[in-house]
Amino acid sequence: MADDKNKRDFRDRNRVSADEVYEVEYFARENAVTIEQVRELIKANGNDREALIEAARVLRERK
Repeated sequence: MADDKNKRDFRDRNRVSADEVYEVEYFARENAVTIEQVRELIKANGNDREALIEAARVLRERK
C-alpha cells in the first residue's frame, strides 16, 4: 500500500540517507565535503545528521 502523503512528520529530518543521491549531494554541498566523503562518514558514524555535521567539520579542519 502506498504511503499516505497527508500524514507527515519530521522524524527523518535528523538523518541522512546514503541511499538517496539528492540527500548525499545536499549534505556534501552544505558541509563542503565530497560525495565519497559523505558516504564514508555515514559508514563510520551512522546516519545521524548532527553527528555527521560534526564529523564533516573535523574532516575539513584536518585538511
